[in-house]
Amino acid sequence: MTDAIADAVLDFIELGEGPAARRIAVRHRAGKGPGPGLVWLGGFKSDMQGGKAVALDGWARDHGRAMVRFDYSGHGESSGDFADGTIGSWLEDSVAVFERFCDGPQVLIGSSMGGWMALLLAREIKKRSSKGSLAGLVLIAPAPDFTEELMWKKFPPAVQKEIESKGFWLRPSDYGDGSPYPITRNLIEEGRNHLVLGSAIDLGCPVRILQGAQDPDVPWQHAFALTHRLPADDVVLTMIQDGDHRLSRPQDIARILAAVAEIG
Repeated sequence: MTDAIADAVLDFIELGEGPAARRIAVRHRAGKGPGPGLVWLGGFKSDMQGGKAVALDGWARDHGRAMVRFDYSGHGESSGDFADGTIGSWLEDSVAVFERFCDGPQVLIGSSMGGWMALLLAREIKKRSSKGSLAGLVLIAPAPDFTEELMWKKFPPAVQKEIESKGFWLRPSDYGDGSPYPITRNLIEEGRNHLVLGSAIDLGCPVRILQGAQDPDVPWQHAFALTHRLPADDVVLTMIQDGDHRLSRPQDIARILAAVAEIG
């Protein structure tokens, strides 16, 4: 265990019943001073032990901030099969973790798919009466609606046909261990229940977006499409000209931390 997470507590929460039952791994630390807590929402097929999440946890420790990070079902230290996951089930994981571990104002920090998840979670928080509230969002290469806009619509007809006939397609990966991973028909179809880019997104809080201009997975135009759906006031898009999708270089992490600090 690194110094950055030495005093973060590892917990597990049980969700769902029957075949949908899963055990979600959560690392959390208590805050020791003023300022909103931080909630990390990771990307598709990533986990809470990545460089950005650990750096944010170290910053939270150094600044006396509460911090919560977790693994969606089928990711990292949580149970479940990745192929069974959907945007809806991962949103359920996110809501359950927020309601259990977050108290007072929180900054939601979402990377890639986590950017979509942060928008969906923010909408749920606004609807519910819980002890946690929204202070703002920091979105890193956010990928709202990616199952439809960046996957389904971009897939060649042969891949679409394979997903429809077999129920999945094994997508090659440039990340993690490099092994292909399944894109399921259920992921694509269920994702259509959670699309956000078709209408205005008014969250009532500051939003900071960091986007790499050299991102091969989430093109910068996608970040622009998102900003057009957000209110004009207190939304800042930072374009990093030489940035890729990961945005995990030291200078990228410094920008992320500065965006979090700017919100409060």
